[in-house]
Amino acid sequence: MIASLLIANRGEIACRIIRTARRLGIRTVAVYSDADARAMHVREADEAVHIGPSAARDSYLVGEKIIAAARASGAEAVHPGYGFLSENAEFAEAVQAAGLVWVGPNPASIRAMGLKDAAKKLMQEAGVPVTPGYLGEDQSPERLRREADAIGYPVLIKAVAGGGGKGMRKVNRAAEFEEMLQSCKREAAASFGDDRVLIEKYIERPRHIEVQVFGDGHGDVVHLFERDCSLQRRHQKVIEEAPAPGMDDATREAVCGAAVKAARAVDYVGAGTIEFIADASEGLRADRIWFMEMNTRLQVEHPVTEEITGQDLVEWQLRVASGERLPLRQEELAIRGHAVEARLYAEDPAHEFLPSTGRLDHFVLGRGVRVDTGVEEGDRISPWYDPMIAKLIATGGSREEAIDRLVAVLEEVEVWPVRTNAAFLARAADDPDFRAGEVDTAFIPGKIDGLVPDPAPSEAVWNLAATALLHSDFGAAAESDPWSALQGFRANAPDDPDVSLAHGGTVRTIAVRPGAALEGIATAEGQSVLAFSRGQAFAFTLPGAGGAAGGAAASDGAILSPMPGRVIAVAVGQGERVVKGQKLVTIEAMKMEHSLAAPFDGVVAELDVTQGAQVSEGDLLARVEKGEGE
Repeated sequence: MIASLLIANRGEIACRIIRTARRLGIRTVAVYSDADARAMHVREADEAVHIGPSAARDSYLVGEKIIAAARASGAEAVHPGYGFLSENAEFAEAVQAAGLVWVGPNPASIRAMGLKDAAKKLMQEAGVPVTPGYLGEDQSPERLRREADAIGYPVLIKAVAGGGGKGMRKVNRAAEFEEMLQSCKREAAASFGDDRVLIEKYIERPRHIEVQVFGDGHGDVVHLFERDCSLQRRHQKVIEEAPAPGMDDATREAVCGAAVKAARAVDYVGAGTIEFIADASEGLRADRIWFMEMNTRLQVEHPVTEEITGQDLVEWQLRVASGERLPLRQEELAIRGHAVEARLYAEDPAHEFLPSTGRLDHFVLGRGVRVDTGVEEGDRISPWYDPMIAKLIATGGSREEAIDRLVAVLEEVEVWPVRTNAAFLARAADDPDFRAGEVDTAFIPGKIDGLVPDPAPSEAVWNLAATALLHSDFGAAAESDPWSALQGFRANAPDDPDVSLAHGGTVRTIAVRPGAALEGIATAEGQSVLAFSRGQAFAFTLPGAGGAAGGAAASDGAILSPMPGRVIAVAVGQGERVVKGQKLVTIEAMKMEHSLAAPFDGVVAELDVTQGAQVSEGDLLARVEKGEGE
């Protein structure tokens, strides 16, 4: 068994790998950038090595620094986790050339499956069914446009070197093709250093089915059954589960068999995932499921497979990398129960899911489910990396039981002041169609308005906040300002006092009555109340107490940068008339493009940025005023 391991990653997956390595008695070495100097994975590892500035391109994506850290620390092996350099064949070769053990597939396998066009050709030769599309070398916009026209809209533009939902655009009609192509190529170049794309026919009712495969250096390959990852937003997986709802034994045997065939075609060693796209218009049928791509690494959603099989996939990786055979044969693997995972992101669904950064002053994720995270209370969510905070994995003897547990724990999430998507996830998991297994990748886009929670507190939350303030320890200070807002809260006060509170610019006087509907939990401190209800967080203050409560609004037309980033497109000019929802400025941050839109009909009165400009969080990008343009 490997004696010492460097984890070439950060955050949740680094902590996940450290946990298994510690159980196996393996010494762990973390690497970290400036932004991660105090991160959890640094604290938990036996040793940590600094590898550079905060930007991933200057630290986590620099293979030479990773290898130098491994040598300096005396690490025997390198585990890449997922993302960053995990699917970089050149890095894998460099690790091996340095005399280190690479905890992953052979570089040749990574290279064979790393480019989507070449991988699809290879799968066709191996007899694995693939989706119709264009895989050609001619990357001119004119040729790509002609191929898309020939395939028929809608089509999907996908980065050849893509993954993780990045570098992917759906094009509904020919008029959109050029804009979507350029956006896809920009994101692909930024994320993967390769802007080549392929074109696929877009399946109208697609389900994302993937199969966990595992190979060893002795020629054995097994599958650990399938996962359904159909609940996605902008091609990013949001909720995953195993096994796939509606998958019968015959279809499972066919799909999992095709996955093993695909892995054998590239002499695969280690953990890998074969992704399929299924046409769900007639349920799951083996003849309507096609190979999409292979991820030559451990997946973010691997915990649901671990939960239904009882296996630790990181342990399997470490044993295979140590030269051992697979821990179990195919006939020894079985499905037990059901597991559902939700990805908790630092983002604000009420404001177009913009990433939310800052210090986790309050961070409670509930009990009764598995929690994989790389942060704890007091840590900071950085604008430099992916905004995922944690993965919440619920299990049960049945799918219904697992979903019930997931919904319950999501509604108990307490995070502040960083915003999260907990309430959004809870609504998605509790949706009747999801519970019935009626899912496809259009599920979230089609239901988005009903899934995004109202950012305003409900009547029950107002009551809760007022009650918390009334019964706080500092209530005796009611005689001094601004506590006069607690009307009647005196030694001889009536039984039913009134409490005045402010939230997001709204001031209300709440009559606190016994038996009033309350929802969630709340704490009062100083001149404010923090309430949590159904996965949402609400901050209240006493009127006139100062401080922001509930977040800033765009009512004044100011378009502020939600995070540090780079302006990659300015779609309007100063003085131009715009309509509500019209794209104004696009910035690139956290490896994704984020478009900022006009909050109402009006005129661009100010435009303070140009393409290519670097901006900080809170910078004024533009200002829209109500009125007529020129």
